Amino acid sequence: MKNKINLRSSILLLAVLVAAWLAFIPLEGQSAKFSQSAAVILLTLVFWSTGIFPPFLTGLLFFGLAVVLNLIEPNVLFSGFSSTAVWLIVSGFVIGAAISNSGLGRRLAAFIAPHVTKSYAFLIGGLVLSAVLLGFVMPSSVGRAVVLVPIGMALADRVGFIHGSNGRLGIATSLAIACNMPSFAVLPANIPNMILAGASENLYGIDFGYTEYLWLHFPILGIVKSAVLVWIVLRIFPDEIVTPTSDELQQVEITPTERALQKKTSVLLGITLLFWMTDSWHGINPAWVGLFTAVFLLLPKWGVVQPKEFNQSIDFATIVFVASALGLGALVNSSGIGTAMGNEFAQLLPSSEDSSFLSYMALSVGAALTGLVATIPGVPTVLTPMAGDFAQITGFSLPIVLMTQVVGFSTIVFPYQVGPLIVAMQLSREPLRQLLRITIPLAVITVVFLMPLDYLWWRLIGWI
Repeated sequence: MKNKINLRSSILLLAVLVAAWLAFIPLEGQSAKFSQSAAVILLTLVFWSTGIFPPFLTGLLFFGLAVVLNLIEPNVLFSGFSSTAVWLIVSGFVIGAAISNSGLGRRLAAFIAPHVTKSYAFLIGGLVLSAVLLGFVMPSSVGRAVVLVPIGMALADRVGFIHGSNGRLGIATSLAIACNMPSFAVLPANIPNMILAGASENLYGIDFGYTEYLWLHFPILGIVKSAVLVWIVLRIFPDEIVTPTSDELQQVEITPTERALQKKTSVLLGITLLFWMTDSWHGINPAWVGLFTAVFLLLPKWGVVQPKEFNQSIDFATIVFVASALGLGALVNSSGIGTAMGNEFAQLLPSSEDSSFLSYMALSVGAALTGLVATIPGVPTVLTPMAGDFAQITGFSLPIVLMTQVVGFSTIVFPYQVGPLIVAMQLSREPLRQLLRITIPLAVITVVFLMPLDYLWWRLIGWI
């Protein structure tokens, strides 16, 4: 423990010294604003990664430094608060509170418990499979977490996993990750996928089809990675279930008031799911669908979540954190740091005369490393405009270069890189730091084993 504290202190001291040097001694060939932006970004990322401050406090510090140093226009810096991602999180918290407060989560848990509580491994595997399948019909990681996490936590209660226990942490972390990472392999299921698809069409006229995208990515990034996730969770958070009888599991005391609240919640949730699943038809963003659902759930007298409970339902610290992460991505782009990163990355790429495997790994790992700085939604924004240059250097076709971004931005190391992980852990009410015990080994296994396996799959189907 003492060694861990000393290491964190050393990292923090080094980061502060480097940031101070960047702030007062501009990099050669770069403006003072570029160097100051790099200093602020470095401090923010290190503070988030080490957890020296609560994530929201680091986010506020980032906002303050960026404004005082005049690094970016305030309307761009704070644009995260008006983004669909933040409003989807707000509505997600309200929907999650309705599922929990009405007892619907407990009732659903009682219904499915006899089918998934045969063993702890069966429970984790079943929840991960449910999250993966839901990714095909619900185009929102936050939405999937809002539906599944309360049910998962209710299941944890029913099988006796108390707060902080390995079993409860296993359920929380597996659902948080399964609601997000495997869905990078399903085209409309996550925001970065859609950013990449839109940028590819606008910049290069390349349109990726649903089936083509799924066939290319889902076997490894969806199926195999989910299996690896289950294995890691079982190893990191081992536990056992003392299974009650089926009759005991299904006994749920429901008062007439709870029955009415559950009926309202079920109807609204069903309508919301229907609109989320058909967004490609009606064109209404999932965030605005969720917002209207939240309004109905909060209506005085009729709603499920009382208006006075709104403050307890919404975790404003999480909203600040997610908005600051989006603001950091905006600063990376506006300051020119994203472009500079891409140019430096291009210098490190193997030439077309080298192995195609090395080029594939360089592009994929480079996209993953870009996500550490630009956050995951920022990866396609930073790298897609440079895809033509990368293709010329590596000898790959443009579609291959673009698709390596998916391999990269689906490799997540720290929770700050993607907001839905933060929201899912907040809904579970388990410590966010526990997620690192899964994301770090999963990222290592992805780079060492799954990326090469994905390359072999691409070779097998004739993509490379």
